[in-house]
Amino acid sequence: MSEDYSKWLVVSDIDGTLNNKIRKLPKKNKIKIKEYVDNGGYFTLCSGRNLQSLTPHYKKLSIETPAIFLNGAGIYDFKTNKMLSFTGVSEAAENAVLECAELVKKAEVSIFTDDMIYHIKPKTFGYIMSWVDNLDNTVCKSFSEVPRGKWGKIIFFGTPHTLKKVLEFFGREDIKPTCNTFRSSLLTVEVVAKDVDKGKGVMRLAEILGIEKENIGAIGDYYNDVAMLKTVNHPACCGQAPEDIKALVEYVTCHCNKGAVADFINYLENKYIKNDK
Repeated sequence: MSEDYSKWLVVSDIDGTLNNKIRKLPKKNKIKIKEYVDNGGYFTLCSGRNLQSLTPHYKKLSIETPAIFLNGAGIYDFKTNKMLSFTGVSEAAENAVLECAELVKKAEVSIFTDDMIYHIKPKTFGYIMSWVDNLDNTVCKSFSEVPRGKWGKIIFFGTPHTLKKVLEFFGREDIKPTCNTFRSSLLTVEVVAKDVDKGKGVMRLAEILGIEKENIGAIGDYYNDVAMLKTVNHPACCGQAPEDIKALVEYVTCHCNKGAVADFINYLENKYIKNDK
């Protein structure tokens, strides 16, 4: 380990991790992140949100490290206003999405590209998602209206019963190799490229920054964070996380409402960064 802050990267999920349960940033987190960054450490966000949705949360913090969005599909450098990396799903995965939508007609589908959200015949979920964060979006009558080639993330919305059918479809032996599929909430299943997940996104960013894996910490709270937590050397989760998520991590912080990210940074400092001899 290294006591040099500049050799450390700490990455946080946003919803239910950096922010509290009412989507507000606890003051403890903001203060501690600034202190850590002022000491030379790298801190950034890794989220399933698209870039537009992630941006206001990023800009509340005193950071300059590139951010990871769409569950690892994209890495964006706010300092230079440049996209460092973007990976869309394959043509085979796009076709699988179309097939699943035809088979599971009760599921609503939204497609996220690098700069737009396309809602396919939305009824409820897509409208709510765009309205809550005031996101740019396009409503489409069919999939043919969505440009092909840059589908960074696809969300299937529905009841647990409906989403079970979606997961069963993407679990088929002929479909599974085309993409990475996971449940991100009780009402959502997400699809990204086969070589995309939060963990791979963090490691791509670490390579760009020149950070060794042994000096990477990451914190999340739900199943879409699992790949990230399994990848980094120092995984943490919030106190309200499911028990099987807690079993994966090195450190369980306080509840997100009480400043989980600040708690995690304090842990890393006290156990590794300041006490390394």
